[in-house]
Amino acid sequence: MRKKIMTISIFVAILLTGCTPEENQELATEEVTIVAGSIGGGWDITARAMQDSLLSENLIDGEIHVLNKVGAGGELGWKYTQQQKDPVLAVNSSLLITNHLLGQSQLTYKDFTLLAILATEWEVVVVSKDSSIDSAKTMMGNLKDAPHDYKIGVSPRLGNDDQLSFVLASKRAGVQPEKLNFQIYENSANVVDALLKKQIDVATMTLAEAKKYYDLDQVKILVISSDDRLKELPEVPTWSEEGIEIVFEHWRGIMGPPDMTEDEIRFWDQTIEKMVQTEQWQQTLEKYMWKDFYMNSSETTQFLEQQSKMYEDLMKTNEGNE
Repeated sequence: MRKKIMTISIFVAILLTGCTPEENQELATEEVTIVAGSIGGGWDITARAMQDSLLSENLIDGEIHVLNKVGAGGELGWKYTQQQKDPVLAVNSSLLITNHLLGQSQLTYKDFTLLAILATEWEVVVVSKDSSIDSAKTMMGNLKDAPHDYKIGVSPRLGNDDQLSFVLASKRAGVQPEKLNFQIYENSANVVDALLKKQIDVATMTLAEAKKYYDLDQVKILVISSDDRLKELPEVPTWSEEGIEIVFEHWRGIMGPPDMTEDEIRFWDQTIEKMVQTEQWQQTLEKYMWKDFYMNSSETTQFLEQQSKMYEDLMKTNEGNE
């Protein structure tokens, strides 16, 4: 009996030592790939911010590469990620949910291993610097009278938060959202280019995407989806100040291929939790005016379940735009 008890004790000890942080550290292989969309877009900015933070703080021993897979509203990159066995992660956003709801993708969040929600940022509406549209209130008033008259630029496809935030604001303003004239572009750079060439009248995008063109004095930011004015942009009013009660946060997260092991999930939980506390990551939040919104893998799964229900209700408003 003594020998049997000792054998069981040794076996339990081996199991426990197999779950230590030191063992998990070995799961960080020599090469990690983070899949993103077009260079300079929101997913790309997020992927490169992760790359910088993980490497600068030595949270990953090997190399980290950002792989830009452009096309189909994230679908190409996500299909690639789904098929990988090596350490490949992909940046995601609400398109992971809405692509499926719109019938544009067979993939859902359940087809991946959800690892984290990282941050949220605000949506903005921009016009060219010399546009005659001087406020969001004026814009919505014009759209209420003639909803098809303005061409509204959005990327990379309908159903993302850029478009849905505008749809929600227009609905609250009494505009018929199904009659809005959305023009689709591959990325935000193409949207702004079309705006400057007068091919479209208005554009909706995230603040991080719009900020560089605003700093270059190429566009005017009419309105922001935050609850209060940002201290960094005190001149930009909120939707509520323009008479439309809406606050809209755009989230981004990270996920891996399906069937990741518990050890792999535990490793990334530990590593990403450390990453979001680093000085490098905090500087990223400040630089892009993002809001910390970190959730670990289990919290992210619950969050996306809730988001899926919320977007399903919101997409009913958007059906006329397909």
